[in-house]
Amino acid sequence: MHIFIIEDEQLIRQELKILLENALYQVTAPPAFASVTHVTQQVLDTAPDLVLLDINLPDISGFDICTQIRRHMDVPIIFLTSRMSPMDELNGLLKGGDDYITKPYQPPLLLARIAAVLKRTQGMASREITLFTRNDVSLDIAKCCLSRKEQNVDLTKNEMKILHLLFQHPGTFVSRMDLIEYLWENRIFIDDNTLSVHVAKLREKLKSIGVEDFIETKRGMGYRI
Repeated sequence: MHIFIIEDEQLIRQELKILLENALYQVTAPPAFASVTHVTQQVLDTAPDLVLLDINLPDISGFDICTQIRRHMDVPIIFLTSRMSPMDELNGLLKGGDDYITKPYQPPLLLARIAAVLKRTQGMASREITLFTRNDVSLDIAKCCLSRKEQNVDLTKNEMKILHLLFQHPGTFVSRMDLIEYLWENRIFIDDNTLSVHVAKLREKLKSIGVEDFIETKRGMGYRI
């Protein structure tokens, strides 16, 4: 499981990172955020399984970040904050938070509540991520389309599946074999050139909405975005 930490205090951020990594979670904990849009984009690009979110951040409200994330994805969000007001807790839950934990926290209880939220939310249809975004390009799984700003283009089922796998591993090369197995898992034999044809058509569709060099190819390694 991958947890994204949004916390501006370095000592707390490092403490949380070590605690969660020792509990065998993968952790992303950026040191700073320029804006609500910036942090939201980082969460979208990372596609974590859970977000730990502070409220009092420099020039940014954790409530606003929660609202922005909720417009794009249903990743579980736990507020972890020093604000103890019942109204703050109510506001956090109304904004879409799945839990609200106050500092100072007890590490065993924090881990237990993280595990409880993950158990409750994993596998629920309502929690499935249907919108992925990277570098201003968005993939809408529900609508089976690709968009950039105001431009949209429809995708075939296989084109959508190729991009879906690439969007789930941003910045990482996905091998041709992994893509072939993901696309045609029940087929005994597939012409290797078929995948190349699909990728070429995807590049043409990306070009039609003003996007070039989005899908990178590296011989012997595969494709990445």
